[in-house]
Amino acid sequence: MVAVRLGATRDGEEDPPEAESCFTVFFVQREKQECWRLGMLEFTAPPKSQLAVRWVNALQSWIHHHGVTRPKSLLVFINPVGGRGRAVEIYQGQVAPLFTLAGIHVQVLETCHANEARDYILQQDLSDFDGLVSVGGDGTFNELMHALINRTQQKAGGSENDIDAELLSPRLRIGIIPAGSTDCICFATVGTNDPITSALHIVIGDSQPMDVCSIWHNGKLLRYSVSLVGYGFYGDVVSTSEKYRWMGPMRYTYAGAKALLRNCSYEGTVEFQVARTEEANPRDQTRCRSGCVVCSESSKQLPAGTEEENLSEPEQHIDGEWQQVQGRFLAVNLTSMSSACPKSPEGLSPCAHLADGTADLILVHECSALSFLRHLTRHTNGSDQFDLPFVSVYRVRAIRFTSKVEDHKDGEPVVRRRKGLCGGQCQEEPPTSCWTCDGETLQHTDISVRVHGRLIHLFARGIEQAPCRLPADPREGQS
Repeated sequence: MVAVRLGATRDGEEDPPEAESCFTVFFVQREKQECWRLGMLEFTAPPKSQLAVRWVNALQSWIHHHGVTRPKSLLVFINPVGGRGRAVEIYQGQVAPLFTLAGIHVQVLETCHANEARDYILQQDLSDFDGLVSVGGDGTFNELMHALINRTQQKAGGSENDIDAELLSPRLRIGIIPAGSTDCICFATVGTNDPITSALHIVIGDSQPMDVCSIWHNGKLLRYSVSLVGYGFYGDVVSTSEKYRWMGPMRYTYAGAKALLRNCSYEGTVEFQVARTEEANPRDQTRCRSGCVVCSESSKQLPAGTEEENLSEPEQHIDGEWQQVQGRFLAVNLTSMSSACPKSPEGLSPCAHLADGTADLILVHECSALSFLRHLTRHTNGSDQFDLPFVSVYRVRAIRFTSKVEDHKDGEPVVRRRKGLCGGQCQEEPPTSCWTCDGETLQHTDISVRVHGRLIHLFARGIEQAPCRLPADPREGQS
């Protein structure tokens, strides 16, 4: 139930309060493809019986008693220029009426410049709020997440530049109203990029824990990440796309095509700490869904903490051994969730989990452009993108990457020429790529990454589709 009101509701207008012989119940109505809608049922009682009033009082009491996780006050940040520039319209037309109906007090801040939301979260008193809401794209969410994590550590007196420090989980949850270009984080945690569905998850107080990766260079914290940390192909795509922001979301397609045609590989060493997880692995063909057993088992290892803030999870695990892989890579990808989006419904790592304290490391070794294209197309057609000889995947708790610039000649790095997709010589291959972290380009190539289990919580519950296990052999189950 979302709310209950005395009187009937027709064509969006409520009857006068004097109509005490009927009442309306507003509830969540599930539709196809993970979408939720607001359903309404009208009940009529005998006139002058006061039965409708008694029912309304009883149902409101039930909502209050059983809705202890529902937010009563929210701080909403709207990015009016992100994505397709429709954030204000989406919030006012689809989301605000639902918050009003549910009786949620809302304070709205429409940002005018970069880092305005960050500064507000770091400097203002947030004690009266039960959560933050991001209305925009993945960049807006990331700004809120970084500020909230940093605020929590600062209040606890922790050091931001201690890679071994145990991070505290923020008290406030974050809600995402999708209004950006890809909205990957919303899609991977809810199953759809529908603003009404996300708003209803916030209203009923859903809570989904999420792992967060911290990225470091020479002992200094660079950023946090909840989706993709990528070097090589995806790093090149994001850095190139910045030159074509005027193209809108199409800039990613254009930059991706350019990177594919260039087919650049990069020398480096990847060291990673394997996660000792008996419950799951990156190729077990299971999916992280609402009520995920793997994530639930991981949560049992959390220490008992205060109601306000708990220690994040990774320190409680017995970590596995460190391994090392050297070579030339077209892509080095690390993701702590599936990183699914509408164009790639299964994501970069379909079997990754939202809250098990691990991330999936995907190494795409040097290969032909056609072979790499085959790998990329498997992200969209449901085939196993890891079932290729030049791709390897590991479930890890931490990684270290060291780039290698080839031998110098006359004081300058040696550059390589490479055959592109059509067999012709492409332009000179640069000695190093760059890292992208949830769509932002990092300035350093040599980094360390650590996974912090269940560090943040979203107003979500995970994708509700039933968990499935696909046949290990694609031919199984075919007639």
